[in-house]
Amino acid sequence: MTRSAQKTIPTTQRFTEISDIVDNVVILSGGQACLIIEVKAVNFSLQSQEDQQIKILTYASLLNSLSFPIQIVVVSRKIDISNYIGLLEDEQRKTPSDILAQRIRMYKEFVRDLVRTNTVLDKKFYIAISFSFLEKGASAVGSIKDKNAFAKDAKNLLMSKATSVLGGLQRIGLVSKVLGQNELINLYYEIYNSEGHNAAEAMGPDINIKNQI
Repeated sequence: MTRSAQKTIPTTQRFTEISDIVDNVVILSGGQACLIIEVKAVNFSLQSQEDQQIKILTYASLLNSLSFPIQIVVVSRKIDISNYIGLLEDEQRKTPSDILAQRIRMYKEFVRDLVRTNTVLDKKFYIAISFSFLEKGASAVGSIKDKNAFAKDAKNLLMSKATSVLGGLQRIGLVSKVLGQNELINLYYEIYNSEGHNAAEAMGPDINIKNQI
């Protein structure tokens, strides 16, 4: 490993505060850990007013029922539609109908104008649930040095918390899941290697984003 590479790795680790990912648990520095839940988006504006009100009340009930903090994070990414435009152009050339080809061309121009005048974003929603070794009491101090033991303790408590959150999200009608190890790796890679195309935006009742996502 080159000297420059040796310098870069610790610097990046200090920036992200991620020590490792063990059994779907993100191990952070300072005896902290977190578990990430991905929540599928729904088109709220297309729902009836009654359904909207029910979702709002159920969401408020979920937040009020929690006995632990959560972090709600929205990851936004600008959508590259060049491949989609290319697909439309191929369909326009291949279609035997002049009328259909004209309609595809009009739709293609509509999409181009839409993207030219508006920023089109792909938004993904996540809930981060945190764990601190202090939750296990003073006896847990020694487990910080044993990564596997610490990850096991963290996962037991985090999954208990996640069950409550997942149940509440299901009552709202939202599809959600706990991210696995490969999904977590991809998520963090996208966030920290986006070259400015992604934006992570924190929302919700908690608070210390650097210790959670």
